[in-house]
Amino acid sequence: MKNTNARSSACGKYFAKAVYDKNFVGTKSLADFIQTQASVKRSDVIAVLDELGGAMKHFFEMGQKVKLEGIGIFKVGFSSIGAEKPEDVGAQNITTRRVLFSPETVRVVTGVTHRANGTVAQKFAVAKNLVKDVVFEETKEYAGFETPSEGGGGE
Repeated sequence: MKNTNARSSACGKYFAKAVYDKNFVGTKSLADFIQTQASVKRSDVIAVLDELGGAMKHFFEMGQKVKLEGIGIFKVGFSSIGAEKPEDVGAQNITTRRVLFSPETVRVVTGVTHRANGTVAQKFAVAKNLVKDVVFEETKEYAGFETPSEGGGGE
């Protein structure tokens, strides 16, 4: 996709753009897949997934973060209006609420360095667990990708 943001130093350059399937994977599809990977019936998986949102909301209301191992951490975030004095800041200043997500990360060894004293130092990168093995493929369907980009670069 071409960056057409005149205020961007990358204006006029082309960037890769993610292309997604038009369909979402819903609860039933997730349940079908999970059923094949675990010894749990589809109906049980659907029941648990249906309750997950309510359970997360409960813990958010209690001021807690929710960590789903293998996925990441969810927490409540918000924006607020500033005040002149600390005592004027309160819940009334909150303007928007949102859920923040931090994906789980893992350290991936990318190489080693052998030092003169005989020790070995590992080089590593931090990878997001959910996407570390995702393979990217090129598509030839470029229709509609010449529209202006909002962010000034790739996604």
